Amino acid sequence: MSENHSFHQIGEALRNARRIGCASHVRPDGDALGSLLGFALSMRLAGKEVVALSNDGVPWHLAFLPGADTIIKPDGQVCDVDLAVALDTATLDRLGANSIAALAKAGSLINIDHHGSNPGYGHLNYIDSQAPAVGEIVYDLLIDQGFPIDLSIRENLFAAISTDTGSFQYSSTTAHTHEIVAAMMRDGLDTARMARLLYSQNPMRRVDLLRTLLNEMEFRAEGRIASWIYPQSTKQRIGVQPGDTEGLIDNMRSIDSVVSAVIFEEQRDGNIRVSARSKDDRVNVANVCAQFGGGGHRAAAGATLPGPIATAATLYLEALEHEVRRTD
Repeated sequence: MSENHSFHQIGEALRNARRIGCASHVRPDGDALGSLLGFALSMRLAGKEVVALSNDGVPWHLAFLPGADTIIKPDGQVCDVDLAVALDTATLDRLGANSIAALAKAGSLINIDHHGSNPGYGHLNYIDSQAPAVGEIVYDLLIDQGFPIDLSIRENLFAAISTDTGSFQYSSTTAHTHEIVAAMMRDGLDTARMARLLYSQNPMRRVDLLRTLLNEMEFRAEGRIASWIYPQSTKQRIGVQPGDTEGLIDNMRSIDSVVSAVIFEEQRDGNIRVSARSKDDRVNVANVCAQFGGGGHRAAAGATLPGPIATAATLYLEALEHEVRRTD
């Protein structure tokens, strides 16, 4: 990982830019979209022309975020931007092929992230692996550099911070995290309303998906590992939409004996997307995912394995069990 640049250096690049293109990672979660929108809205208030891109669009459960209707799902065309900003994206390819193509004209790239595996692929990089969410970094950058922050920006950054801290449950949450939220509350943020929109708007199909998970999940390592195989047939039967699995893994992780939970999701191309979580600091799921070309955080990581799904699950679970049994 390259050495970080300062907020001042990044702020100068932003102030000198005329037209900014910003994007986050494929299959966006709350931190990806909240950070992207919070940043984009601030730059617009600062007088910049801004193109905000999401390679996979906006999932239904985050469509309520202020400014979500301004996000563009790129089609491969090149945007007229002179500066690109990547947010919450550990490697450049995670932006997605269409977003990368759309930003190709940018003369320089700013990389703002919190994944420790980020190699520093930007011309300017700010990577803080201790930050629980990129939304926290964006807030600090905007405050430090005097960029505008209004209620819509606060709501997006709260969504980013709340979702990536597991509603402030994860060990990565710090006093500074709570101080940011407190400051936003003093400036008018309604956290109860935001929490309701984020966590209490589940459609019935998502309830069906949860029922299936609870019926089908399996355990190993004396109940310390919970796993669920999620094939295309289940998606078709329930009629799932992008974003329906968000947070489901936490239902497995919440079981008292479980220290690590994992979902194996079959993609249309036959590859298997692995999503892993840990609630024991001694169990590093990022290291396990790295064995299969993936990565992420110590307590939340992912990887992609070739199918078939049963074979991928067996290979990954063997490696995960080895990691869990190191704590014996």
